[in-house]
Order: sequence, then structure tokens, then C-alpha cells
Amino acid sequence: MKKLSLVFCTIGLILSCGTSSKGKTTSAQNETKVVDPADYASTITTEELKEMLYTYASDEFEGRETGEKGQKLAVEYLKEQYKAMGVDTPLGDDDYFQEVPLEKQSVSEAKISVNGKSFKSFEDHIVLRASENISVSPEEIVFVGYGIDADNYSDYKNIDVKGKIVLAKSGEPKDANGNYLTSGSDEDTKWTNGRQSLSSKRDAAINNGAIGLIYMDDNLFTRYAPYYQRQATAGTSGRLSLKSSDADFFMLMVSENLGKALHSEILEDETSKAIGSKLELSIQNKSEEIISENVVAYIKGSEKPEEIVVISAHLDHEGIKNGEVYNGADDDGSGTIAILEIAEAFKAAEKAGNGPKRSILFLHVTGEEKGLLGSRHYTDNDPIFPLENTVADLNIDMIGRTDPKRTEGDRNYIYLIGSDKLSTDLHNISEEVNAKYCNVELDYTYNDENDPNRFYYRSDHYNFAKNNIPVIFYFNGTHADYHKPTDTADKIEYDLLENRTKLVFHTAWEVANRPDRIVVDKIQEQ
Repeated sequence: MKKLSLVFCTIGLILSCGTSSKGKTTSAQNETKVVDPADYASTITTEELKEMLYTYASDEFEGRETGEKGQKLAVEYLKEQYKAMGVDTPLGDDDYFQEVPLEKQSVSEAKISVNGKSFKSFEDHIVLRASENISVSPEEIVFVGYGIDADNYSDYKNIDVKGKIVLAKSGEPKDANGNYLTSGSDEDTKWTNGRQSLSSKRDAAINNGAIGLIYMDDNLFTRYAPYYQRQATAGTSGRLSLKSSDADFFMLMVSENLGKALHSEILEDETSKAIGSKLELSIQNKSEEIISENVVAYIKGSEKPEEIVVISAHLDHEGIKNGEVYNGADDDGSGTIAILEIAEAFKAAEKAGNGPKRSILFLHVTGEEKGLLGSRHYTDNDPIFPLENTVADLNIDMIGRTDPKRTEGDRNYIYLIGSDKLSTDLHNISEEVNAKYCNVELDYTYNDENDPNRFYYRSDHYNFAKNNIPVIFYFNGTHADYHKPTDTADKIEYDLLENRTKLVFHTAWEVANRPDRIVVDKIQEQ
């Protein structure tokens, strides 16, 4: 990191956010200094971003796979950077690590019989989740239709499933016009969209007190079962999940054949009811417990320290595959290093007596590539600061490259996702700050509710958004090197990375220092 004495220097890069042309003092009557955040933004430089990213995305860090040696090296690197800057940890002493308990799973196999008839692993059922050894012979299984629990449609309405196993089928009901009931649109939702439907229906079952979910999806089953069988034969899986506090919850995916054996009317009947089939089920859990880490650092607010502005990025990547290191320079080395530079800028302001009024939490989360695990642990299990005190999350995930699909417009752009979904205030601040300081082309292509990529749901900001915390997701789009060993530091466009980093800093500065907390004027549909 460069010496903070450079804080009042300005940088004349073509794409850099410029210094403000507004005066530095008010009238001579009060001689009050007007703080110009561009002075501190000038500490964010191409040279430092490049120097750090060449280290962070080097082969030495072995692709930073969650729970592995490279990820451990990465968190130590981040810790040392914060210590060198003098940026504190909210955990006290020298502890910059929030432990994230995970399970590394080997494929478990179940033994299942229905009314005395046995069904085979991988032909009729696979175990998606089993947090402990399970042996059950339930008196009652409850068929919950599609297993949806949304504000405007719920299969759990007036049904008690506490302590029971629920059986759900894939899909989502439509109205007479062919639109899904939960959204009013014919575009897939989180209840119908492949893997996301699994997690959505799992969460609905857990939230309603079920001890297990049997999910019938013949289409997904034919795709998942061969993969699980290969993993079982090899004796490994590598799948990671958060270690559940719901120790007795399990999840199975079953074929249509087994689903109909459990409930013969499952394909026709959309109502929720108890079924009479007698299920005998046993599962042996084969998971291995491991610990990963989120890295947390913060600057305490000078006037409203209890209010928290989060700046997040994921620290992990894909590791080593077939002997090749997946360096993840853009995904998400770019966001990780950007946060370090933003932290340095805020620290420079604090040293000059102009620290943020609200507290800033610099949050580097683990396990994003494994299913947003680190951010979900922070929001769902162990928020270091109360979520109700969290003002916003500015999440950075890939800001160092350009999207080859963008054939029109300035190369000095960024995709913004989510800025207007929960708070008009946040969206307006983002627009105004950009116009004043940075002049980045703000592209909202992927902010569309009907975006088939569903990027809004695919990075760590979503775990804040689902808790009605306003978010902005900064993203340059995918490219030919996305999730490949060719995503290396030499391909980063460092002038763009600098300018985008400054945009996030200026937005965070305004959110942290404005007199009133930004208003949440919309609610996130769960």
C-alpha cells in the first residue's frame, strides 16, 4: 500500500474519477472546511491495484478454493493488508476472521421402501442433504403440492408440517393466462428455475418446521442422478454446504416413479394433504466438517457508529482443476483488491479527521462459488452487526474486464444490478455521485426483472437484499475467461478497475455521510 501522505495528491488519468471543482471552504464568516471526498479517492490508483492483484491472483494462492490451502493464504494476505493500513477488526484483538462452519460432503445413499417395496439409489432417489445419520419410519408424510411459500401464494397455508416430512413436486401453478401465480409473468421464477427452485423449496420447508423434504423433479433427477452416482463410485464429492443448525433436516430428490408410489395423485392433485403411504427411510451421513473464514475489517463511524454500511466481495475462486490453477483475477480478485483500496481511502479520511459518520464494514466472504455460503452465514447465522442497523450493501463481483457482448457504448461502463429494487434513495445517490465524480456509463441491462441470467440472485448482495437491506451489485459481465484458468491478472483493464473502484468509494462515502439514513421504500419478495 502506498503511504497515506499522498492523500491530497490528484491523479490525471483519462478515466479517473476527477477531483471536485467545488470550493474547499465556506464563507470567511465561519471558515468551515468543506470535505472533498475526491481528495481521498485519489489514493485509489492503477499502480496499487495492479501490484496487489498480481499477488492475490498468482499461482501461489492456488485458486483460493474454499477451505483449501490457497484460501487460507488469501485470508492471511487480506488480514495483513488491513493491519498495515491500521484498519481495525470489529471482532476485537487481532481477530479479522469470522469462522464459517461448512460440511464437505461425500455422496450419501439412502435405503428406502414404500409400503414394503424397495427403491434403488440413483435409479429412483438421491440424497441432496443429510446433516446426520437418519432413520425414520414416519406415520405421516404431508404432500404440499409445489412446496411454495410466497406472499401471494402458499402451499403451506393452514397446514401444520412441524416435525413432519413434506413431499413436493417441481414447478409452479399458472393462471388462466399462462402466467405464474407468484409473479404474474410467464418468465421462470426462483420457484421454477432449476437449482434455485431446490434451495427455495428447501428453505420453505425448513421455515415451516419440516424435518425433511422429498422433492420430485423428474427432469432434474435425470441430470443429477448420473453425476451423484459417478461421485459415489469415486468416493468423493467436494460439494460444500453450510453446517446446518437444523441437524435433523434432510432432503431427497426422487424420480416420478418413487413420487407416485408415495402419493399416487401427485401429478394431478395440487392440494396439500397427509398421505397414507408407509415410508421406511435410513441415511448414513458421510460429510466432513471443515472451517472456512470471512475476513472482516471496519472503520467506526464518528456520529452514527451503530449504523453500518457494508462493502462486500468474495475472496474465493475455483482452486486447481486437472493441474491448472484457476487464478480468478477478475472473479473476484478485482472486487477483493478494490475493497482494500476503498478501505485505504476511508482510513486516509479518518486520519485527516474526516472519518465516515456511519461505520463501514469491509466484508470479504468465502464460499461464493459454492453457493453464496459466506454471505449467507453472515446474514442468516451470525451477523456481526444487527441487520436492522445495516444501511446498505455495496457488493463488488468482477469489475476488471469488459463484456464482449457490449457492442455499443463506452468501454468505461459498469453494470449496476439492484440499486432501485429496495431504495429509491440509494439509486438516486448512485446516479448523482457518478455524474459528479466519475462519469462511468451505468448500464442497467441485467437489472431487468426478466433477465434470464438472474444475476441479481447469483452474488453475495442477494443475502442482504432478501433481508430488505438495499444493495448495489457492481459487475462488468462475463467474458471468455470466466471460470477458466485463463482469468489472469495480465488481462485486467486497470484503468477501468481504478475508475469503478472510485465509483464504489464515492457511493459509500455519500451513503455513510449523508444526514439521514437512506429509506427502504420497497420490499424484497422472498
